[in-house]
Amino acid sequence: MNRPRREAAARRIMDQSPPRVPPELYAEAVRRGGRVLRRRTAARRLMWLLLGAAAVAFTVWALTVQPWVEPPSETTPPVTGWDGW
Repeated sequence: MNRPRREAAARRIMDQSPPRVPPELYAEAVRRGGRVLRRRTAARRLMWLLLGAAAVAFTVWALTVQPWVEPPSETTPPVTGWDGW
């Protein structure tokens, strides 16, 4: 099929009236769209809740463990009984 025939076929398709949509299709689309929006909202709220819980858990862990404090050295025993040289 050459270019003029393709263009003519495309013009014929575009000139036709759009097909009739069954009336019950609109109600079904609205129902499904509402369900999708409710699921997205619930998923978004759950993700924020999990993010908040993770932040609180990390904060509690950091305050109890205090990873920024250097642990005491356990490689050498404390020196006792030396009066000097």
